[in-house]
Amino acid sequence: MLPISRRRALLLGLVGAAGGLAGCARETATAQSGQTRLLYWSGGLSSDVLDRAKARFADRTELTPVQIDGVYRDQLTEILNTGRDLPGIVGIKGEEVAALVPRADLFVDLHSLGVDDLMGQYVPWKWQQAASPDNRQIGFPIDIGPTATFFRSDLFAEAGLPSEPEKMAAAVRTWDDYIAGGVRLVRALPSVKLVRNSSELYTIMLWQGIRRYIDETNHYIGGEAHVKRAWEFSVQLIEKDLVARIPGADGDAWAKALVEGTVATALGASWLGYDLKSLAPDSAGKWRVASGPAIGANYGGSFLAIPQGSADHALSFEIIKWILDPENQAVAFTEAGLFPAATAAFEMPALAEPDPFFGGQKPIGIFADSARKAHRVYEAPADAKIHDAFVAQLDAIEKGAKPATRAWTDAVEEGRSIGASLGVN
Repeated sequence: MLPISRRRALLLGLVGAAGGLAGCARETATAQSGQTRLLYWSGGLSSDVLDRAKARFADRTELTPVQIDGVYRDQLTEILNTGRDLPGIVGIKGEEVAALVPRADLFVDLHSLGVDDLMGQYVPWKWQQAASPDNRQIGFPIDIGPTATFFRSDLFAEAGLPSEPEKMAAAVRTWDDYIAGGVRLVRALPSVKLVRNSSELYTIMLWQGIRRYIDETNHYIGGEAHVKRAWEFSVQLIEKDLVARIPGADGDAWAKALVEGTVATALGASWLGYDLKSLAPDSAGKWRVASGPAIGANYGGSFLAIPQGSADHALSFEIIKWILDPENQAVAFTEAGLFPAATAAFEMPALAEPDPFFGGQKPIGIFADSARKAHRVYEAPADAKIHDAFVAQLDAIEKGAKPATRAWTDAVEEGRSIGASLGVN
């Protein structure tokens, strides 16, 4: 099975019901004197920055990065729940932070370590994502996921559509424009679809809003207008036969479509470019990035945190500050596609290099603009699981298993039921 993305694993539960530790995590579970373990996942941090961090802090600690295989969420929650041999630093995936914010007591409040002096260097809405209602700051931003439209310039040209980023963005300003252009593309190239599945557009539209399925008063709002609008645009993609009907979990089918050039656009965050390069390296030079209706959202981006029961919080914070300073975040972007949360990094020369995969384009300008337009979206702990239910209903429409009206009703009711089971009013 080919990888879907290093950030696409969705949250299935709150801290409490966690799986067992596996493989490398078990082998390194016992802390050693003078050692600072850092838990993270494949692609979650720059290996170059970690190597330099080990050397930089060698006179103070043996920094030991531990890359967790398998389901990172389950292994992290078991470690936090047992409270034994806690690592000095842990990563938290962006899609899972909302479930951990209610358990802010498990982590050191970074305000107590002086993070206030640094917060102005990073996009403000990212800090807010890892802050509890009583203003405990549990996470320091690793990266963010500003969104845009990736598109196959060669396919657009073949279909008689604008094929360079600025012209494409000028022609495709709204989601209505995107769908209309897709109709023209599919009519001209019958073997090609506009997008992998309808949930790509649906997810980004929700992240462009200010809330998702639950409001700040813990009230379920999954049936309200902002959700329905995103749903209806997504259903249009299906009804006009613009989707390849590839579920997000089907990494093999997605890779095959990319290699064969049967999907003309991909809607997603900056890290999606890393996936395109990994899954279809031979398509280099054919892809471009445009702004258009997909910008202004944040989809993904993770954090480093300090477990409350770990040793030497001050040292762990010093390590985190160094690993995630603007210069090192720029390195992480060039090495691993991790888009900086530090705004100073946007202007650094390393990020402004032409990218051969994107035909010599410099995508940094588009993603930086998207990051500046992004904002905080309120996300409750149950939101991710409810989102899965709505996406599953869109998938049912794509498969022809349900009519759209029935799928909408089922999505709203299933979301309500999931919310109620997790304490949502």
